[in-house]
Amino acid sequence: MVGTSSVGNSAEKNAKEIALLLPRLIVGLGNPGTKYDRTRHNIGFEVIEALAKSYPGLSLVENKRFQGKTGEFRSGSDSLGRLRHRVVLLQPTTYMNLSGQAVRAVLDWYKLDPTSVLVVYDDMDLPTGKLRLRLSGGAGGHNGMKSIISHLGTKEFPRLRVGIGATEKGTGRDDAVVSHVLGRFAPDQRKIVDAVIPMAVDAIDFSLRKGFERAMNLYNGREVEL
Repeated sequence: MVGTSSVGNSAEKNAKEIALLLPRLIVGLGNPGTKYDRTRHNIGFEVIEALAKSYPGLSLVENKRFQGKTGEFRSGSDSLGRLRHRVVLLQPTTYMNLSGQAVRAVLDWYKLDPTSVLVVYDDMDLPTGKLRLRLSGGAGGHNGMKSIISHLGTKEFPRLRVGIGATEKGTGRDDAVVSHVLGRFAPDQRKIVDAVIPMAVDAIDFSLRKGFERAMNLYNGREVEL
């Protein structure tokens, strides 16, 4: 016969596990094609690729159903050490402003809730090499995020923003922004980016094991200084 105290402890433990926000779909934003490789706007792609490489045997494969490259692995373990949570990685192969189509397709196929999506993308409002994790928020002028918010019908999903620095303000602002995000990092900036990508991977891995909220507390505001 099980005592009431053990039942109560078990229920409390389960409630705590449910309360943890553990990402199930991790999306890196960018534009497809070699002409956009390693541009500022594609730093989300770079983080996803680095995350995939951190899991032996995992590769990103073109999936026409999802309009993107995807890969799967299991994260976390139960009391017997068995891996339990499926995690899907996604690089949309749509262009940036259509990213929401791919995210919606994966959510519908796996029957996931929008709160289980973690989107990784570039942010001009942060200095190059700085990380910012948030549970929700607007698009902040980012076309990929605008598309995702539109297709999910909510702003309530986690995101990891990676700073790419701002362009100078002034006349021709829109053209300057496009040129900035589609340009490549200067050599000194590239060194910072190459160092911050593993930090972003660590933050994601931590969120998969301990919950996104705890990852926020540990990694928010971190930046690389060389």
